[in-house]
Amino acid sequence: MPDLDENAVRWLLQGDVAIQYQTYRDLLETDRHDLRARIAREGWGKQLLDQRNPDGSWGLEFYRPKWTSSHYTLLHLKGLAIAPDQPLIRDSIGRILADYKAMDGGIGCSRGARKSDVCVNGMVMNYASYFGAPAEDLRSVVDFLLSEHMDDGGFNCQSNRSGARHSSLHSTLSVLEGIYEYARIGYTYRLDELQAAARRSRDFILLHRFYRSDRSGDIIDKRFLRFPYPPRWYYNILRALDYFQSAGAPYDARMLDALDVVAAKRGTNGLWRREAALPGKEFLVMEAPRGPSRWTTLMALRVLKAYGDAGRVSPSP
Repeated sequence: MPDLDENAVRWLLQGDVAIQYQTYRDLLETDRHDLRARIAREGWGKQLLDQRNPDGSWGLEFYRPKWTSSHYTLLHLKGLAIAPDQPLIRDSIGRILADYKAMDGGIGCSRGARKSDVCVNGMVMNYASYFGAPAEDLRSVVDFLLSEHMDDGGFNCQSNRSGARHSSLHSTLSVLEGIYEYARIGYTYRLDELQAAARRSRDFILLHRFYRSDRSGDIIDKRFLRFPYPPRWYYNILRALDYFQSAGAPYDARMLDALDVVAAKRGTNGLWRREAALPGKEFLVMEAPRGPSRWTTLMALRVLKAYGDAGRVSPSP
């Protein structure tokens, strides 16, 4: 594994306990349960848990304001790999699934919503599955998402609102992450259909070589080549490749362009830098602006660990 250099790993192990745990788990293949247990008691995990309101919400409500809402805080906590057996988190998710059910069966962004958002529901499935929500509470979310699966293989948050006819990489990846977590935890309701949808959705991303038009080959959006963390709902190629490696997807030659972009962003010190954060209020700033990023370095190293040799991708000298 030529991309797994000792200096980078040593530096990662000097970071927050969430980074330490994932470095051991994903790069060193050692599951340090003692580290995982500490995520809720110290560092970034504790800081997020401490922001929980007495009514079980974060921010103002489920989806307000954007990055300090219950929704994005729960997604963030899942991204830290905090142990899923957290009673307070499970209580918060239970309230969301009970109080924010939209008329179409998905989770609405406000109470009493008529229509729900495909991308948001992919993220809800992601963290609700991770934290062990009751299977029956997720059934209508599954039904809603499968009803919005598009003919080209992916998903689009506008499919049930403005009548979008072409899938969105943003929405497709959020739903893929949700399906992966749902299957990993062991839920079975309509699982075969979800996994079939996931295969087609991965093909949709591969068709676009992760960031290119399937017709012209042009870059769809240059923001897809930037790696802010947390990415929230925004698609980028590193987040997509990280999903592919987590899901155990085999190397495909159509990954090579994206892998080259990731490898080229590696600095001479063997690390990746922090890119500009998404605008909006946050509960915590995890990394200094313009400095090296442990999150990006961790994600890039586990992607290159999975695909670097197969794609013959080498880091910049």
